[in-house]
Amino acid sequence: MLDIKQLHQQAIYALNQRDFAKAHSVCVQIVKQDPCDHDGYFLLAMINLEVGQIAKAIKLIEKANAIAPQAEYFAYLAKCHSLRGESQSVLDATANAPLEQLSKPLALDTLGVALSRVGQHEKALGYFSKALSLDKHNAHFYYNAGVSSKFAGKFEDARAHFERAISIAPDYNQAHFALADLGGISADNNHIPRLRAAAKRTKTVDGAMHIAHALAKEYEGLKDYTSAFDVLENAKSAKLASIGYEFADDAAFFDCVEQTQLKDLDRDYSQAGDYAKAGDSSHQPIFVMGMPRSGTTLVERILSNHSEVLSAGELQDFGVAVKELAKTPSPTVLDVETLRKAMQIEPAKIGQRYIQRTQAIVGDTPHFVDKLPFNFFYIGLIRRALPNAKIICLLRDPMDTSVGNYRQLFSLNSPYYAYAYNLQNIGRFYSRFHTLVHQWQATGTDNFKLLNYEDLVRNPETNIRDLLSFCGLSWQQECLHVERNQAPVSTASKVQVRQPINQSSIGRWKHYRQHTQALETFFKQQQIPFES
Repeated sequence: MLDIKQLHQQAIYALNQRDFAKAHSVCVQIVKQDPCDHDGYFLLAMINLEVGQIAKAIKLIEKANAIAPQAEYFAYLAKCHSLRGESQSVLDATANAPLEQLSKPLALDTLGVALSRVGQHEKALGYFSKALSLDKHNAHFYYNAGVSSKFAGKFEDARAHFERAISIAPDYNQAHFALADLGGISADNNHIPRLRAAAKRTKTVDGAMHIAHALAKEYEGLKDYTSAFDVLENAKSAKLASIGYEFADDAAFFDCVEQTQLKDLDRDYSQAGDYAKAGDSSHQPIFVMGMPRSGTTLVERILSNHSEVLSAGELQDFGVAVKELAKTPSPTVLDVETLRKAMQIEPAKIGQRYIQRTQAIVGDTPHFVDKLPFNFFYIGLIRRALPNAKIICLLRDPMDTSVGNYRQLFSLNSPYYAYAYNLQNIGRFYSRFHTLVHQWQATGTDNFKLLNYEDLVRNPETNIRDLLSFCGLSWQQECLHVERNQAPVSTASKVQVRQPINQSSIGRWKHYRQHTQALETFFKQQQIPFES
């Protein structure tokens, strides 16, 4: 019979070989021989984490910590909670994994990534820095440090980290894109030859997406918009074919919201007093939402420059709170089944759960901005659950929004961005969004505001005064100066929003006009105006 030490070695070997069945069998033997073997429970947790059983992994790590708490265990507990968008739990776990108690580079990097996922980029950089001091040859560590550096506005640090990652691993496609995304491209300073070589070596659809977007960024820097569009079209067409997406998948979300949340508003909340009593009374949240690439980050930066407003970033917490209370078995947070079930939940329970989930990030600040673009699928639920919250929805020119979505590299593993692989699908998505938010505006509520991006950047002071008044905030001159806002930015606009408010993005779609005729025709047919 093997002793515990030998079983541990077997389990670790099997786990490293991704033989999860074997690893699980050995770990079960370990904890049967010694029910107090904390490492056995931790290894079982790692197996469950690898196969996506996050809830089980959390329970097993908690079991290990109950026997013998260790900083490394808490680092992986933070990872588990970050994968579920549980910001407070990530911070709680981090408090038990101080920098000085972690000595394994992988554990340090793991905790850094967990913190980065919940927007704690400055804190994450401390863990990445120590990981790199212990292992200077790990491309992933440099990449992760680069990502948090970029979000924190430390662009030169980010550039150096990405270059180092590429020097170690020349086919690190994500690093190639992240570097190109920093900009600064010119005829004398670009990576196009290196990227073309990487494109020839790339074997996967997702790898090709990263390289194509990197090349497109650099071609745009050289004003070669034809080449930029061509590389995007080739990669996105292949990606779309690989996932079997149909626009009907997204149309179902819009249908559901119109059939439930909008109708529920008409049916149940004709008396404003009853409506206000239904939810949680908090005045803290200010929701900023809209299509991706429509100016939501700019508005977040404007508001969070106010002394009474904190930027909480792109929080997943409202959707997760709904999912928790709906108890639907589907694997995704946002789905039709959950949206329908949510209408049966007491509004106050959703509001209270949301406020509970956000407290670790926002504390007792008078107001905070939750800037998750797709929260527009929850407008009716937010109004029920948090009747005193303010909801600001951005509306940008449909052509600029659509081309902006096409040019953006969204998460390749997310089910929510599949529409963005094809311009016509983006147009269809925008059309449904446009109809939905105008339906909400027509309800005449005083806590929902449609804000036009072009109006905002062309006449900032007038629109910002109006915006602050809508939010119940006093005028503060600093709100005009987003370039002075030093808070981290965890969005695709991380470089642009550190510049003063400007009009440079208006009409950018026209660089691609030779490729957008069908989209222009579609919007004309839908009677959705755009600046030509």
